[in-house]
Amino acid sequence: DIRKQTARLTELTGNLIYLAKTEEGSKEAFTFVEFPVSDVIAQEADSFKAPAQAAGMSLDIKIDKDISMNGDQKAIRQLVGIFLDNAIKYSAEGGTITVRLSKTGKYIDLSVTNSTKDPVTKENIKHLFDRFYRTDQSRNSETGGYGIGLSIAKSIVEAHKGKISANALNTNQLTISAVMPS
Repeated sequence: DIRKQTARLTELTGNLIYLAKTEEGSKEAFTFVEFPVSDVIAQEADSFKAPAQAAGMSLDIKIDKDISMNGDQKAIRQLVGIFLDNAIKYSAEGGTITVRLSKTGKYIDLSVTNSTKDPVTKENIKHLFDRFYRTDQSRNSETGGYGIGLSIAKSIVEAHKGKISANALNTNQLTISAVMPS
């Protein structure tokens, strides 16, 4: 138990340090290069197929080919991981998770849509990207986490000069989108 809790605290500390560095604009936080974002997101999304299936969900990946962007490849992988990890944690069993990547003009649009276990309210959506925020229904050890994943996602998107948003298509379906320059 002590080792397990030490590992959890080490992970939390690392995430908080990363978040602080990104928010203060630390140059060591990101390395921008041109890379094939379609391939990177496809690879990262594929790695979530087994966890989604094990949780009783289907993962639908819809990625336009040959899209590249100038950004930090590691951070974009982390962004996709955060989006999909949250989707799996908070989706209803038997639900569907959809990952989409498309390009419109000079911008790429990455979105993850999932059915949710609990209804999504406007109040929840207002606070989803706040540090340590978790909906009341999710405040248990069943889902794990600390409520900082989406705030890290927000800092990654903002460091890439993009915008992040959440939208409830209905009370039991949530889409989180990141629009960034390519």
